[in-house]
Amino acid sequence: MPRYVKLGDIPPKRHTQFRRPDGSLYSEQVFGAKGFSGIASILYHTNPPTQVSRIQNPLHCAAADLEEMRSLRHRHLKTAGLALGQNPVTERIPLMKNSDVQISIAGQSESASPFYKNADGDELLFIHEGEGILESQFGTLNYHAGDYLIIPRGVIYQLQPAGGQNRILVIESYSPIEIPRRYRNEYGQLLEHAPFCERDIRVPENLQVHAEEGDFDVLIRSQGSLYTYTCPVHPFDTIGWDGYLYPWALNILDFEPVTGSLHQPPPAHQTFEAHNFVVCSFVPRMLDYHPLAVPAPYNHSNVDSDEMIYYVNGSFSSRKGIEKGSITLHPSGIPHGPHPGAVEGSLGKSRTDELAVMVDTFRPLKLVFDTAAIEDVNYYKSWNYVR
Repeated sequence: MPRYVKLGDIPPKRHTQFRRPDGSLYSEQVFGAKGFSGIASILYHTNPPTQVSRIQNPLHCAAADLEEMRSLRHRHLKTAGLALGQNPVTERIPLMKNSDVQISIAGQSESASPFYKNADGDELLFIHEGEGILESQFGTLNYHAGDYLIIPRGVIYQLQPAGGQNRILVIESYSPIEIPRRYRNEYGQLLEHAPFCERDIRVPENLQVHAEEGDFDVLIRSQGSLYTYTCPVHPFDTIGWDGYLYPWALNILDFEPVTGSLHQPPPAHQTFEAHNFVVCSFVPRMLDYHPLAVPAPYNHSNVDSDEMIYYVNGSFSSRKGIEKGSITLHPSGIPHGPHPGAVEGSLGKSRTDELAVMVDTFRPLKLVFDTAAIEDVNYYKSWNYVR
């Protein structure tokens, strides 16, 4: 992960006695990935994190019903027409998934979300609209529009909005979401050619120790189902921690675009990677400056990957009929490219103001059954010239 962080009170040596002012011991927890061979943090709690007073099995099945067979055609979903729920955990709207990743839309207004832990995978929350605070056992992390929030599996967190409607793109990964290896040296430091650096990354701060006792429900997603654990103490009772595993944030506008005299391919926009998929950021940038450059992207074949794009804001010059909150899915096996007239229209332009998040997967994505109401079913015909 980004770097070593220490917050709150911790003892000089790990796995040693660390006592409260009354002489009793704090409870140490090793929170790690890949067993004991991956990155980890060590947390110190006022109470053992193992305490549970009641379990409900399960609250509901979290699995999405998928189309039986993938349709080999380009798709366009207009998510602005969705009625978003108020709970970004239990009211997520799944749109598409495969065995590596699930992509959903969620909403939230004024109420704090439940305490929640995803034990199945990492989460990437892209905050399209809204602002607030992500609080976890690692402290508080302020968020606002344009933020990517990376939340490792097993973290208990709560979203506390600051008012207004939040719109969130949710990417659930069954493998760790990481900074691309080519951006890092052998020590993990971000290299000079990386499109962002450690100064752009925000980590938890302001560790608020909650010592309350009572009934605190924590929703846990495990094996595709959602369980409720009732704990006798507040889940955010950490008095200190240190390590490399924790939630963190990066704003999409802190991604420095790579430009050139000729059109740059999609890997130039890569921001994160996971097993069998990548996440890319399209941000406002200078366009190609060769005197004969064609700024519009060239036609290309997705021979072995599906391409999903979530359109955030601005004008996406290569596409017609796209609106704020649109999602396009261009499946593997067939080519796609700029719409008719887009190539000619891009000539001579010096900048683009597009803002979008792209997910390229190396296994086919299937849509859920109930996306038909928001799909432009004629999108695949939009490349046809009218003669």
